[in-house]
Amino acid sequence: MRILLTGAAGFIGSSLAERLLLRGDEVCGLDNFDETLYAAPLKERNLAPLLGHRGFRFVRGDFLDEKRVDELVSARPEVVVHLGALAGVRPSLLQPKRYQRVNIEGTVNLLEACRAHGIGRFVFASSSSVYGAHSSVPFREEDPAMRPASPYAATKRAGELLCSNYSDLFPLTTVALRFFTVYGPRQRPEMAIHKFTRLIAEGQSVPLFGDGSTARDYTFIDDILDGVLASIDRTANPVERFRVYNLGGSRTTTLRHLVELIEAALGKRATIDWQPQQPGDVPITFAEVGRAAAELGYSPKVPIEQGIARFVEWYRKSCIGGTF
Repeated sequence: MRILLTGAAGFIGSSLAERLLLRGDEVCGLDNFDETLYAAPLKERNLAPLLGHRGFRFVRGDFLDEKRVDELVSARPEVVVHLGALAGVRPSLLQPKRYQRVNIEGTVNLLEACRAHGIGRFVFASSSSVYGAHSSVPFREEDPAMRPASPYAATKRAGELLCSNYSDLFPLTTVALRFFTVYGPRQRPEMAIHKFTRLIAEGQSVPLFGDGSTARDYTFIDDILDGVLASIDRTANPVERFRVYNLGGSRTTTLRHLVELIEAALGKRATIDWQPQQPGDVPITFAEVGRAAAELGYSPKVPIEQGIARFVEWYRKSCIGGTF
């Protein structure tokens, strides 16, 4: 299968590219090496294992560049997988216009190119943040998700609606995948698990916002990749022309317990710096994954205890004294 993959140098994108190549797919990866959240050399490090593979082609470019997108889609990939985005709830509060432009206009560019060139399959990376703070728990795909709690979340919900619209109007099957707090090797350095691990390992204080009771559905990267691969394949024989799936661990972990798990894996106690709750944060995320289980065969296998241990092992080997 020929796949165009945006965000190919990122945490999830580079990991997905490896899995696609392993099963024999051909991947054209697009990434602009944006340094808003982390440095370009880290993305180059993510790409390094891919560049020697004969099934992989990398293009350094931006999906806001309509000509570049049209050129890549005109090569007629069988599926476009759009993982690229400006991520992060808190940074989006400071740059809402930029998030709108990248995440919404960029998605339209790709959808328009698919329409123009008759590409019939599109997979979009959405986020659990679309549910906001007012959805019933656990979160179900049927929830209207009308009150996302940040500009970032709003752009992801807008992306879902655009996918739905294009599937209604044109011969294009689209899937929106709501990722729930993905972690694992290569996780972005500013994300909580990576950041907390680094701070505890270095003996620095760990800022925790709120009272430690906020809870997240943390999902190990291998489980997310299983869901993405299944959704790519499902677009060939869809249940509906547009479909949303939760991809989560289907279990919650409080912020305080997360720190305790990292402490145990590192064998080192944390010094906590308690901070006020931040705007845009929600009290809980929790995925109901019955639809993904029934239609994609999705079944998360890595519990948080095992996943944190695996992440810390990777951190010790790859990051301590390294480039992170």
